[in-house]
Amino acid sequence: MTYEYAPYRSEKMVKAILICAALAAASLTGCAGLSADVHTADAANATAALQGERTYTMARMPSQEASADHPQFESLLVDELTKQGFVETTGQSGRYLLSVAYDTRRATIGVGEKGCTSGDCVRPPETPFSLFGGPAYQHALTLRFFERASGQEVYKVSAVSNDRDADPLHAMPTLVKSALARLPFDAPPDWRVKLRADEASGVPKVMSVKPLQP
Repeated sequence: MTYEYAPYRSEKMVKAILICAALAAASLTGCAGLSADVHTADAANATAALQGERTYTMARMPSQEASADHPQFESLLVDELTKQGFVETTGQSGRYLLSVAYDTRRATIGVGEKGCTSGDCVRPPETPFSLFGGPAYQHALTLRFFERASGQEVYKVSAVSNDRDADPLHAMPTLVKSALARLPFDAPPDWRVKLRADEASGVPKVMSVKPLQP
């Protein structure tokens, strides 16, 4: 029979905890790649709604007009929409009005209940400590296309990602790429987009787009 000296057992336990913590942190810091969850509303009808002329005008809120960061958000979005065949117009000439909303907030990390319905799901508890010196943040982007002539919303898509960076500007390339990885996303409404940063430019590239399993 062999015995392990107690401090040696304690050292092995600490190493195991640190390895598990590192793996958990990697999923939030991007070491294992980037990802975002995408949700669409009325995706089944969006394909028909977005056919034809693809011109749009940005609909800005007063807070966005006054924001020093908003032009950078719009520049990223316009570039990606151009790749999708959309053309930005000014004044009243665009077929669509495009509304953009985004925010960054502290995220919670925990183990949630599986198989619960929307009415009885319990929010996971806050993590009691921050791994590697920083809290987690959730970044969200929502794009809404309104048909100018009728005022009807014809397509809505949201992208959400998590990391340990509080700056929303750093998250925006991932969110924009994810939200527009398909335009439009068809049914089902929920998707997982995986990306990887280009080694030369640092710009995220879409690697896979897969529906989330219910």
